[in-house]
Amino acid sequence: MYYEWGWRPHVSVAERRRQAAKKIAKLQKKGRTISPVVIQGRAIAKTFWGKAWCDNLERYSDFANRLPRGRTYVRNGSVIDLQIAPGKVEALVSGSSIYTVAISVTPVTKARWNSICRDCAGAIDSLVELLQGRFSTGVMERICRQGTGLFPSPNEIKLACSCPDWAEMCKHVAAVLYGVGARLDQLPELLFRLNQVDENDLIAKAGDSLRLGKKGPAATKVLGRGEDLSELFGLDIQQSGADNSKLSGTLTAGRSKALGAKAAAPRPQTTGGRAAKKRPRVQTREQRP
Repeated sequence: MYYEWGWRPHVSVAERRRQAAKKIAKLQKKGRTISPVVIQGRAIAKTFWGKAWCDNLERYSDFANRLPRGRTYVRNGSVIDLQIAPGKVEALVSGSSIYTVAISVTPVTKARWNSICRDCAGAIDSLVELLQGRFSTGVMERICRQGTGLFPSPNEIKLACSCPDWAEMCKHVAAVLYGVGARLDQLPELLFRLNQVDENDLIAKAGDSLRLGKKGPAATKVLGRGEDLSELFGLDIQQSGADNSKLSGTLTAGRSKALGAKAAAPRPQTTGGRAAKKRPRVQTREQRP
């Protein structure tokens, strides 16, 4: 930015990448886990909640030219590290130097979060997706709503950068905020973590709406003892309950009698384990006519 001796010399993208690689190697040597923002193509965010986050940045801009430059920075890989934690975002951005960006977000009020949970509980079709760790379009639309969702308003977010730009939102901060939108594309649950709320509350509320009541069925829906089933279901039932009972007893007695007769029948004699065959009678010469 502007110094006493004039504008700081422009640093090419290749040079920024070189110094970024050097910084990353140094941090990794110290055991720090690096999570850079990588953009494929021109679109920073592809999902509607990622896009909604990026669109929401218009409310934070105090200088119109910061956002376009931030988009350029995040696209060319200048956000070399982005960490999203409860209530804060910390990042490193490669510019004329390596700058540190710190963003803090005020926790969502309990009343607002309860309102979100109540509204999302009506989306019964999203319960399975929530249990599987996924989020339906209807739920995310409610969560991403400006003013009443999880997107912080300008007075609920604080921006800071180690660069000499005096604007509250410099291009490095803008690049980091766009990077958050890109990260939400793949990990939407980070929006809950940033706002310090538990997404499991959505599942609990949805489960409450599906919970069975303790009352029994209405009297009009209980089948009476004397009601005619054939008339109720439109079936041609010819045997009454007593006839069916007699018929069942008759069939049982007949079956038992048949089994008894079968058991009493003599078995054929066997010879050597096989049934003996009846041999034809041979007549002698004297017996022949």
